[in-house]
Amino acid sequence: MRTRKYMEDMVGGQGNVLTHHKTIKDLEKYYATLGDNKDVKEFLNNVTSDKEGILHLFPWSGIVDEDSQLSDTFRVPDPQTGQMRRLISQIPPKEEEMFRNMIRRLNTIVKAAADLDVRIMVDAEQTYFQPAISRITLEMMRKYNKDKAIVFNTYQCYLRETFREVNTDLEQAKRQNFYFGAKLVRGAYMDQERDRAKSLGYPDPVNPTFEATTEMYHKTLSECLRRIKLMKDCDDDARKIGIMVASHNEDTVRFAIQQMKEIGISPEDKVICFGQLLGMCDYITFPLGQAGYSAYKYIPYGPVEEVLPYLSRRAQENKGVLKKIKKEKRLLLSEIRRRLMRGQLFYKPKGNYVPI
Repeated sequence: MRTRKYMEDMVGGQGNVLTHHKTIKDLEKYYATLGDNKDVKEFLNNVTSDKEGILHLFPWSGIVDEDSQLSDTFRVPDPQTGQMRRLISQIPPKEEEMFRNMIRRLNTIVKAAADLDVRIMVDAEQTYFQPAISRITLEMMRKYNKDKAIVFNTYQCYLRETFREVNTDLEQAKRQNFYFGAKLVRGAYMDQERDRAKSLGYPDPVNPTFEATTEMYHKTLSECLRRIKLMKDCDDDARKIGIMVASHNEDTVRFAIQQMKEIGISPEDKVICFGQLLGMCDYITFPLGQAGYSAYKYIPYGPVEEVLPYLSRRAQENKGVLKKIKKEKRLLLSEIRRRLMRGQLFYKPKGNYVPI
């Protein structure tokens, strides 16, 4: 809350500093009454900005790359006194150590992925955790996505703010010149989000209906595709935006394919891929692969006590998919009959596709 209040006072309204296009000169005016203050000068020197304005108030690169302390990083000059004050509470040394260990492990994992030329897709959590996850993931993109999209962030389209957040992150990628990776999902924490919002008295962050979530998903995907087309038209590298359409919804998959055709993005461009859970909607995944699209099956693994809660959330999220089991059985039986009649019981589709 302290951070939000500080931002609102500084930019003169709601929203993040990037969308207000504030400049270093604007900050200097904000602190003009403090005169020649050493702490203010040091703070302004650490602000990340470009010709369009300020990107970040805090040195996130230091948090990801170095051994900066969180408690010392999130400090701002008081506009009345000039004294540096913390926007977060003092973090105990033990928790600082835990954070640093987490960052080191994350760097190790992403570096291994980059060396092996595979992607890392950072999953999304509840809204009260997600800002920190997204911020760190964006910094990992800035650090590792210099030649291709290695690190992907996950965006839950059942949230009202998803389109705005994706737009903001796309703008960061453009202005800081790194490759942007996004996995678009519908989301899995609807009940938790609504219960918490009700108990704490803040607005429900979840879209009101399934249709509104679908609209949010399609709107967000369309914006990403629009930007890809602009880059293609300008002979820029269209791979600067990589999208995984992680959906079990047939209409959403059809929408993505239709949009790709309309704006001239082919499967060979390798900027859009599709993903479904192993054991769910094979009748969507296999035709996509056979048609030349990059299609993946997602395989959860780990201790049973950790995997089962995850799979139960997926089952709740995909109630509509579970109702389609009869359709999948019917399609499987139809395919078995077709293979028996053609003498192709063991049949392997031909294809030599390079994944995204």
